[in-house]
Amino acid sequence: MTTIQITRSSARSPSKGPAEYFTGSVRIELLFQANDPLQTSGGLVSFDAGARSAWHTHPRGQILIVTSGTGWVQQWGGPIEEIRQGDVVRIPPGQKHWHGATATTAMAHIALTEQVDGKAVDWMEKVTDEQYLARSTPK
Repeated sequence: MTTIQITRSSARSPSKGPAEYFTGSVRIELLFQANDPLQTSGGLVSFDAGARSAWHTHPRGQILIVTSGTGWVQQWGGPIEEIRQGDVVRIPPGQKHWHGATATTAMAHIALTEQVDGKAVDWMEKVTDEQYLARSTPK
C-alpha cells in the first residue's frame, strides 16, 4: 500500500543552476522528483536580476507558477512577455522557449514538468544578451 509522503522544507537545500544551462545567478530547489506512477517533478527556481535559462523544450510541456518578482518568458519566434507574481504560464510540449528574471528585477517560479522515458527537458543553446535584451515594452 502506498502512503502519503511529506518532505519537510528543512530536508531540502537549493543548488546552483548549472552554468551550461543558465546565465547569471540561479538557484534550484527540487521540491519533488518524478516517481511511479506520477511522472511529474517540481522545483522552485530563483533567478537574480539578469539571470535566465538557456533555450529548451519539454516533451510533455511545462507549467510555471510565478511566486515572486517579475520575469520574462519567450517562445522561439515570438515576443518576450512579462510574467509577474501569481501568473501561471503553460508551455506546450516541444515548444522551444526560455524564461528568467528581467534585467532589473529578480523572479522565482515553481516549475512543474512531466518526464517521458526518464527525460523531462532537452537543453539547447544559451540565450544571447542580444536576444535577452531585444524586447518591446511589455503590455
